[in-house]
Amino acid sequence: MDIKKKLRNLPKTAGVYIMKSAKGEILYVGKAASLKSRVSSYFTGYKSAKTEKLVDKIADIDFIECQSPQQALILEAALIKEKKPKYNISLRDNKSYPYIEITKEKFPRIFISRPKKKTNSILFGPYPAAQSLKPALETIRRIFPYCSCRRYPKKPCLFYHLNLCPGPCAGKVSVADYKENIDNICKILRGERKELIKKLKKQMQQLAKEKKFEAAAKLRDKLAAVESLYAGRPRQHQLLSLKEILSLPRIPLHIEAIDISSLGRFDSVGSLVVFKDGIADKSLYRRFLIRQANKKDDYAMIEEVARRRYSRLQRESKQMPDLIIVDGGLGQVNKASKVLKELKLSIPVIGIAKRNEEVWFPGKDIPLRIPKSSPCLHLIQRVRDEAHRFAHNYQLIRRKKKMGL
Repeated sequence: MDIKKKLRNLPKTAGVYIMKSAKGEILYVGKAASLKSRVSSYFTGYKSAKTEKLVDKIADIDFIECQSPQQALILEAALIKEKKPKYNISLRDNKSYPYIEITKEKFPRIFISRPKKKTNSILFGPYPAAQSLKPALETIRRIFPYCSCRRYPKKPCLFYHLNLCPGPCAGKVSVADYKENIDNICKILRGERKELIKKLKKQMQQLAKEKKFEAAAKLRDKLAAVESLYAGRPRQHQLLSLKEILSLPRIPLHIEAIDISSLGRFDSVGSLVVFKDGIADKSLYRRFLIRQANKKDDYAMIEEVARRRYSRLQRESKQMPDLIIVDGGLGQVNKASKVLKELKLSIPVIGIAKRNEEVWFPGKDIPLRIPKSSPCLHLIQRVRDEAHRFAHNYQLIRRKKKMGL
C-alpha cells in the first residue's frame, strides 16, 4: 500500500480513520473534523515516542466519511468497542479532560464535567476536548431526551418545550420511561451499537404485535435516527466490513455485477449493474446480447460479457471496479477471473450461488459461508439480485418485440 498516495486521496470531510498493520491488524481508530489534515499530521512534524511507534507499523489506512464531527465521535466509540485496537489506550496524563457525567438519581441528569475527585456518578471519558463533545450530546439528546439542569427546576425549562427534555421535574414522564432513555444513551456512549439496535428492533416488533402502532412508529423513527448516527456517508461502514470479510485490497466503493438470462428458444442476454458507495447507479448499467453460437453454455456467456466489458474499459482508460460479482459458483467465477488475467487486470472477483448463498473465489474449491444475518451478505445479495432483475427485464423486452407486442 502506497501511504503517500493514500494521504493525497483522503477527503477533507469529517470522519473516522482506521490504521492497519501489514498483517491487516487494526492498530488505531480515530476521529477527525478533516480526515486529510488529521491523518496527514501523523506523518509530519514532531511525534511522541508512542505515536512514532504507531506510525512505523502503519501499512494501510481506511476511513469512513461522516456527516459531522459529532457523528464521527459516536462512530469512533463504536468501532473502538468492536475492534479493540492496540493503540487506543486511555489518556493518562495529568490534564483535566472533560467527561460525560450521569448522576445516580431517580431521574438521572447528564452534563459535561471535569471531576477533580471521586464521584458517585457514572462517568464516560475522558475525551480530548469539550468542543466536539457538546454537539455530540446534542445529537444524542434529539433521539433520547434527558435532563441536563444542575438542579431540578420547579417548572419545565426551555429544553422541555424544545422536546429535548421529557420534563421529570413536572411529572411529565414515568421513572421507567426516563430510565429507558438513560440506558439507551449509556449504550451509545459505551459504543454498544449492535446491542442498542437489536434492542430497539425487538421493542418495535413487540409493540406492533400488540397493535400499538403509534408507539411502534415513534420507536421506528428513533431506530432510524440511531442507525444514522453510525451510517457514515452512503453505506461506507457496511462496505468496510465487506472489505474485511472478503480480504479485499481496498474498500469496494465501486462494485459491478454480471448475470445471464435465457428464456427457452429466445436469445440469451447478459446484464451488468454498477453500485457506487453501496447504491445502484442505473446510469452506468449495460446490456449485452450474447453473440456466441452456443447459447446454453452459461460459463462461456459469463466469459463473453466479462471480456467485452473490461476490454472496453481498458481501451477507453475508464475506471475499473473495486469488486466484480458474478451470479453463480466456482465455474462462473473461474471464467471471469480467466478474462481478467488475460487482460492483466488485478480486480477481485467473487461468485454467489443461489442454492446456499455461498460466496466463491477463483480457484478455491471451498466457498465462504457468510452468516445469513450479516449485512455484508445482504449487500452482495442485493447487488446480485439487481443484476438478475436487469437481465430478466431485458430478456422480456426482447421477447415482446419478437412476438410483436
